[in-house]
Amino acid sequence: MAVQPQIPPHRAGRPVRAGIPEHGRIPRYYEAKARLLELVEELAEDAALPPERELAERFGVSRMTLRQAVDDLVLDGVLRRRRGSGTRVAPPKLSHPLALASYTEGMRSQGVRPGRTLVTMERLACDDGLAADLALRPGEPVLHIERVLLADDERVGLESTYLPERRFPDLERVFDPAESLYACLQQRLGVVFGEAEERIETVLATPREALLIGNNPKLPMLLLHRVSRDTDGVPFERVRSLYRGDRYSFVARLSPSG
Repeated sequence: MAVQPQIPPHRAGRPVRAGIPEHGRIPRYYEAKARLLELVEELAEDAALPPERELAERFGVSRMTLRQAVDDLVLDGVLRRRRGSGTRVAPPKLSHPLALASYTEGMRSQGVRPGRTLVTMERLACDDGLAADLALRPGEPVLHIERVLLADDERVGLESTYLPERRFPDLERVFDPAESLYACLQQRLGVVFGEAEERIETVLATPREALLIGNNPKLPMLLLHRVSRDTDGVPFERVRSLYRGDRYSFVARLSPSG
């Protein structure tokens, strides 16, 4: 009689029956992954996993199969690899509301210290697509601000913001790139936020983006495109934000339409 795999109990947020089909035939790496998840739940944050050889023997799989299971959990953000210190239990993912809220507000609400490192602040001539999004004429100057996003000094994302120069001619003088851009727009430049359109997709970072964020270029990323408008319906920014999929999630509060 074939031995059926041990299916761990269901927990909130997990796939039903741990993602194992009813016929019970699953790849060996996935069974190892399920058992690794059980082990991780018994360990503290940043705890090191036992040696690879020990785990492979415990789960009855080859070391190659075990590595595949570990790789999956690294991509899921459950585990993280640190050069020189092995594979460790990752901290919980950061979350951010899908709302007109700044990155600063989102991080502070979770007890995390937000930060930013300026990559570039430059003037560019807008192309047709950017001109359409910001209600400008093609070729009009825009201010482009690119910053690495930090959470407790850990790099978690990359943000590029485009703003019409003629609307914000004093922005470079009054804006501190290490601080919240939204706070500057509201408190110093008098912008009243009205609404925004936002689109989310998954992508892989380019080599340049992976280098700036400091992550594996094979790691899935969350990409957000946003166009924000004031209370008069005039667009004032277009933002492209790239977040590490292993460290970030987004939350939306829904209500019945109408």
